[in-house]
Amino acid sequence: MRSPRSFLVRRILAAIAMALLATSSVWAQQAGWNKQAFETKSLPETVKALGGTTAAESKDITITAPDIAENGAVVSVAVASSIPKTESISILIEKNPNPLAASFMIPAGTEPSVGTRVKMGQTSTVYAVVKADGKFYMSGKEIKVTLGGCGG
Repeated sequence: MRSPRSFLVRRILAAIAMALLATSSVWAQQAGWNKQAFETKSLPETVKALGGTTAAESKDITITAPDIAENGAVVSVAVASSIPKTESISILIEKNPNPLAASFMIPAGTEPSVGTRVKMGQTSTVYAVVKADGKFYMSGKEIKVTLGGCGG
């Protein structure tokens, strides 16, 4: 038989969980969470959802990632932009079901450089899309994946 105390503890934990979920949802909306961009299915659709029409190729974007990823479940990718007035950096993986893997807002006055780990289901080109002074730029790098990381 369960005690009233364990019932009370479960109720308190449930209330805390609900409060955390509500808070994270509000934070995501305030932080500029772009749900639509993360649900796109193609690169042009993703650039459009990020607010652009097209993205021009740029040599002022540096992508640092391995040429061959042993495990697609954990691929380190870093992006740096030397484009003046960089506002955001997004990482897209061409052959993933949803290309947008990460998107970072770059506050004015900070170094436009980010790093993260992404999942890749197969060998693909990884693109960095940079928004700078209201315009979009991109650069790509192919990463060969020996063991896919997007299994279902």
